[in-house]
Amino acid sequence: MVKGYLSALLLLVLSSYSLAKESAKKPEVKKVQTLSRGWGDSLEWVQTYEEGLFKAKTSNKPLLVINHRDDCPHSQALKKAFAEHKGIQKLAEKFILLNVVHDPTDKNLLLDGQYVPKLAFVDPSLVVRADLPGKYSNHRYTYEPSDIELLMSNMQKALKLLKTEL
Repeated sequence: MVKGYLSALLLLVLSSYSLAKESAKKPEVKKVQTLSRGWGDSLEWVQTYEEGLFKAKTSNKPLLVINHRDDCPHSQALKKAFAEHKGIQKLAEKFILLNVVHDPTDKNLLLDGQYVPKLAFVDPSLVVRADLPGKYSNHRYTYEPSDIELLMSNMQKALKLLKTEL
């Protein structure tokens, strides 16, 4: 009987040790920023338009507002291109970034109508830059994945305007 107790005790100690050893191994957890919604998890994103305007003004950086929908195939295609383009991701570090899945409340962001995806630049003086459109005449502020170089060019222009106009 003592042998049975010792065997049970030994089994209990070994299994406790094994469980403790397993729980001591902490898997590396990748920090996922939910505000990015997949547009660039390594980038810093703001939560609201008001926060974006405040940060743009106080940091003297342009704000890039990305208006999109989760159920829009055009938005999803542009998101994939934006997130995978190393040049865009590097350049985006110089911006205050906001992506929204609802219609803007600021009438200035409506620009030429309500559609998605729509990307708008706001300079630190809080002026929506209507002079940085995409290439389409019916939806001037939309981009397709094939327009990613034009988007990058407009991002560079937004940074240059920052130095020359403000």
